[in-house]
This record gives sequence, structure tokens and C-alpha cells, in this order.
Amino acid sequence: MSAAHDDAQHEHTFDSVDAGASATYPMQCSALRKGGHVVIKNRPCKIVDMSTSKTGKHGHAKVHLVAIDIFTGKKLEDLCPSTHNMDVPNVKRTDYQFSYIDEDFLVLIDSNGEEKRDVKMPEGELAKRIEKLEEEGKDFFVGVQTAMGEEAAIDVKEASNKD
Repeated sequence: MSAAHDDAQHEHTFDSVDAGASATYPMQCSALRKGGHVVIKNRPCKIVDMSTSKTGKHGHAKVHLVAIDIFTGKKLEDLCPSTHNMDVPNVKRTDYQFSYIDEDFLVLIDSNGEEKRDVKMPEGELAKRIEKLEEEGKDFFVGVQTAMGEEAAIDVKEASNKD
């Protein structure tokens, strides 16, 4: 077997996503807090309410979680023993400078001046605010939230004019 063949056999290409950061990390159920994030039914959620209940004589304390999906706004609930681990999503928020709207997508500029064209135009009130600011020719930033391979525009803020 030639050395060149041996090298080719061991050459692998790894696609890294966010410097090897995992989409989720485990946390004990009892350590979760209201306002924090958790994964329920494979969806990244923000905890809006939680309560702990003791069960029977030999049972374990259970934690009842009520959470809102951070992308769909849907309410989800879960019940888990307080000593068990639950997945917590790595949620990242980045502000991008708004450039323009291209059909159903926002064209945004990151801090390196690169175009980002894969964020869908949001619906509802946020879409109206973006369209109004664009119409008025204002400079503004769009906050984009990313978790578990999904991302969405979540808010806008006008750029402060420093003269």
C-alpha cells in the first residue's frame, strides 16, 4: 500500500457549526428557572411558569414546566422528575443591519459587512414595523434569534444617529 493511498484514506472533511458548540446541553430539571430556556417535544422554549410537586410516599418530586416555543409562540407543557436532566437549547441573538426586503426574505448585513439573505420576513406587528422603517428610509437593526438550527427575526431597533 502506497503512502499516498494511506493519506487519502485518512483524509476527512468536517463541517463545523458554530465552533463545535452543541445545539443543546443537559441541565437538571430542578435547576431550570422561569425565564430560562428548555427543550420540550424537540422545540426550543422559554419557561413561563414552573411548579414543583411532591408525589406519594416513595415518589420523586416532579417539576411541571409551562413554556412558549421561541419561534412559533405555541404553549408547551412537560412534567419531569426533579432529579432528571432536560435539554436546554443554546439560544443566540445577533443584531444585523437591515439592507432591504427581497421577496419573503430580509437582506441583512453582519458586523463584517457580509450579506445574510436567509432570514424569513417575519409576520404580524414586527413585519409592519420593518416595512414602516424601510419606507421612512431609516437605518435600523434586526435582532435575529438562533437555536437548534432555526432562526427568526425577533425585533427591530432604530440606529442611533451619532453626529
